[in-house]
Amino acid sequence: MKKFISALLCVSSFSFASMIGLDALGQEQIMGGSAAMAGRGFAGNAKTGDAEGVSVVNPARQAFDTKVSFNLNFLFDVSTADRSNSHFTKTNVTMPSMNLTFPLNDFGSLGFSLWQHYSASMREDIHDVEEMWDAEIEYQSSVYELVPTYAIRLPFYRAVSLGASAHFVMGSFSRNLTLGPDNSAIAKEDAWATNSSEVSDYVSGDWNIKNHAAYYTFAAQYRGRMASYFFSFTTPYTLKNELEYNLRFSELDTLAPNRKTRTIKVPAMLATGVSYRLDKRHHVMADVAWRAWDRDIENVAGSWSMSQVTKTQNDFNISVGYQRNGSDVFYDSYWDRIAYRAGLWYKSWYVKDVSEIGGSIGAGFPLGRKGMNLDLAIQGGVRLTDDDRNWSESFIGIRLGLVGVGNWGKTRGQ
Repeated sequence: MKKFISALLCVSSFSFASMIGLDALGQEQIMGGSAAMAGRGFAGNAKTGDAEGVSVVNPARQAFDTKVSFNLNFLFDVSTADRSNSHFTKTNVTMPSMNLTFPLNDFGSLGFSLWQHYSASMREDIHDVEEMWDAEIEYQSSVYELVPTYAIRLPFYRAVSLGASAHFVMGSFSRNLTLGPDNSAIAKEDAWATNSSEVSDYVSGDWNIKNHAAYYTFAAQYRGRMASYFFSFTTPYTLKNELEYNLRFSELDTLAPNRKTRTIKVPAMLATGVSYRLDKRHHVMADVAWRAWDRDIENVAGSWSMSQVTKTQNDFNISVGYQRNGSDVFYDSYWDRIAYRAGLWYKSWYVKDVSEIGGSIGAGFPLGRKGMNLDLAIQGGVRLTDDDRNWSESFIGIRLGLVGVGNWGKTRGQ
């Protein structure tokens, strides 16, 4: 299992998330980020169905599953960041999440999910003769969570389910800032005394939770004939990042390393959502999540008088979406069996004065008779800021999800 998880983390290490919050937590994935949810604006945590999979904010949903499901998601996107006279365009290839659910009939349902909660990734070489800049910047950070979940429907009122999940945090952080040699300010007669050393400020460390093995989410869901609702509460927790600082000269000489542990107190989160069925196959959905940050985040910082904190604000996300389910009759036309999706979202980031507006369209394509689907979502939007220290960004991306549904573990005819 450890080798499998390590391979997944390796695949996801080639991601460029956002230029915003690089020294803090980076970019937060919205609501788990499956391809199906991305296609409807990341709405639909209250929507039930065997192909929906694990919801990291609503574990109670999976109690209504009747079949085993497996969901694997991939993301490719292009982001453009602008600030003053600087401009960057980067691509992102990553696997934001995977999940697996096992219904246990009257004994509830088990689920497992691996998802990327926060990410910060960037590599850039800067060479400007006029400005006398010569530098290399590299960030690689991922906060992943392994999330086992359990949910069960109430025996005396089957329309209501309760669910809980534990979030086990893992991940790593590394940053390398390298300044090239510059003796332009040295008098010519003294230039012989300078050398060509590059100075690198290298920082690395691991992510985990302080004083606890995990943090937790508790949820309740009501599924009615036309409408479904959920409410969830996620406990606060403190992220711990144990860092080692190394100052290197041309990768040959290294000063004695300094060690430091930074802690980030992540507040509790409240989330709710509704899924309403307009007709047998038409659904409209809306989700809301809110987290009240009450203190700034300590940055990695380090040498060269870098900013010590990232100022925060209340983290708020609202999403609305639509889905027309595909026909479940195999002999209907293929176009009628496709699920069609669309949605919008607004997110106020945890970084002060940063907001995100996005939209998406998507479709779910059936693959054969055994319940396998290929989900496709096209998403795009902008990240806006009023702070000159942050970047304004635009992004467009494609998500692909492979979904398998079946009666695993049962003999034919059961």
